[in-house]
Amino acid sequence: MARPRILIVGAGFAGYQTARTLSRSMRHEAEVTLLNPTDYFLYLPLLPQVAAGILEPRRVTVSLSGTLPHVRLVLGEADAIDLDGRTVHYTGPEGDGGTLAYDRLVLAAGSVNKLLPIPGVAEHAHGFRGLPEALYLRDHVTRQVELAATADDPETCAARCTFVVVGAGYTGTEVAAQGQLFTDAQVRKHPLRRGMRPRWLLLDIAKRVLPELDEHLSRTADAVLRERGVDVRMGTSVKEATRDGVLLTDGEFVPTRSLVWCVGVRPDPLAESLGLPMERGRLLVDPHLRVPGRPELFAAGDAAAVPDLEKPGQYTPMTAQHAWRQGKVAGRNVAASLGHGEQRAYSHRDLGFVVDLGGVKAAANPLGVPLSGPVAGAVTRGYHLAAMPGNRVRVAADWLLDAVLPRQAVQLGLVRSWSVPLDTASPELARVAGRPEDRSQSEARSGPGAATAEDTTDTTEKAEVVAEQRGVEPAKNQPGVEPAKNQPGGEAAKNQPGGEAAKNQPGGEPAKNQPGGEPAKNQPGGEAAKNQPGGEPAKNQPGGEAAKNQPGGEAAKNQPGGEPAKNQPGPPAGGESGGKARDGEGAQAPGPVRRSDTPTEGDA
Repeated sequence: MARPRILIVGAGFAGYQTARTLSRSMRHEAEVTLLNPTDYFLYLPLLPQVAAGILEPRRVTVSLSGTLPHVRLVLGEADAIDLDGRTVHYTGPEGDGGTLAYDRLVLAAGSVNKLLPIPGVAEHAHGFRGLPEALYLRDHVTRQVELAATADDPETCAARCTFVVVGAGYTGTEVAAQGQLFTDAQVRKHPLRRGMRPRWLLLDIAKRVLPELDEHLSRTADAVLRERGVDVRMGTSVKEATRDGVLLTDGEFVPTRSLVWCVGVRPDPLAESLGLPMERGRLLVDPHLRVPGRPELFAAGDAAAVPDLEKPGQYTPMTAQHAWRQGKVAGRNVAASLGHGEQRAYSHRDLGFVVDLGGVKAAANPLGVPLSGPVAGAVTRGYHLAAMPGNRVRVAADWLLDAVLPRQAVQLGLVRSWSVPLDTASPELARVAGRPEDRSQSEARSGPGAATAEDTTDTTEKAEVVAEQRGVEPAKNQPGVEPAKNQPGGEAAKNQPGGEAAKNQPGGEPAKNQPGGEPAKNQPGGEAAKNQPGGEPAKNQPGGEAAKNQPGGEAAKNQPGGEPAKNQPGPPAGGESGGKARDGEGAQAPGPVRRSDTPTEGDA
């Protein structure tokens, strides 16, 4: 007799805990499959420390295959669910599609960045939901400080070392607190002109920092931020974002090159695509985490609206604390539906929270006891070590090294601005040029983001060295050599091998409306370009018609075996059918201590 098939979509806090519970209770009784875009579980609460250079990126990731025995891992993003046929269609990391059948389905797709209809935000801001965004922010902050240190113009220097964080919830507060310490340490190595120092602004329309916490701990966080020099402005947000800075709701214009969007999260659109009863974008479930009328379908985490038995008439907030515990209950109830054990309703009362403010300072409220300063810092880090499902020794070692050695403030250049747009259904994946993928309409509108000339990497010299080693002259209109004018980052193009480079070929002087080049006019650092988000897509832009001489297109005539290159590389924008499996739920830590960054109406 065939074993029942259990499929879990998403490996965030809820999905990971569901898989772990089932791997222990149903190891020989069922086939458990986990569908996720990455091969790791991301411990989101420590992500600000990655951006601040305290922890290395792999420290906050936990291998799925290494910690989930008896669970089959399938890499891919769920894009369609056939409830009647009991199948899930997904797209793999290399663009290949597949279908998974199930007898029980657990939807734990998590959440994505929450957007507000503010002009320029989608084009000029970056979120903070995934590892690629944290790596980008780390490089971006480092680069801005280094460029500010060598700037001749005082106004340019001030703009480059001004960083604006929108959203004073848990994530935004931690990013601002850690960021101020990080940039202050950099300035000691790269002094700014005329005694300038990095400036961080924390904005929120709420009346106080951490509005979801009690006033005593909110005041503690506010005092630490102001003591470090963070410009905390409550009752203020962004009215418009431009290439040169942000216009605030109080009428002030702040010149800046850095806008970090931390206003909260919204449920992954995959849940809404099912056509079932919803509650503000979340799939309605009963206290047993089962979808009414669909005994084979369960949901947990940010994708599910779970009745709060502690507060009748309300639903549990979108926090990692709830997602972690809901995953455990979902695993038990799925097993019970197959005849193993008994079902139980989900009920959990918040037991406190922790907020790491960087250095030795933190704010904590374990079991309702308010703590601050070094004591809270010790409790906070001890809690994170206990809550993490792996990498505890490596995390502790990084903390120890950070306490005795200076941080390595270098740009790795692994993630570009255009590869981490704010409006994306996949914050856990960096957009890669040339990768076969099917993007959603919302992603197609987001554009290359704050791509600037500093984001480019000149590969001309490397290509010429390789050519010399092979004894040939490099073709100047080929990727990796002297650039062509109509390719991202290039100069003038004659499109002939060995001829003058075309401006739109990769590797040369940046094209103004291309990712990695001089910014487009409606992008951070440039004026608005007609072929950027909101305009008609240009045929030679990423998201337009495919260039015939690029990977996946027809061969170019002036290239070996093809027709003339019409334009440049870049993946087609396309339309994504539904949301993706997420690798993390709320921005709050699991366990008895609450991390709150719930998207609320006033969170902007």
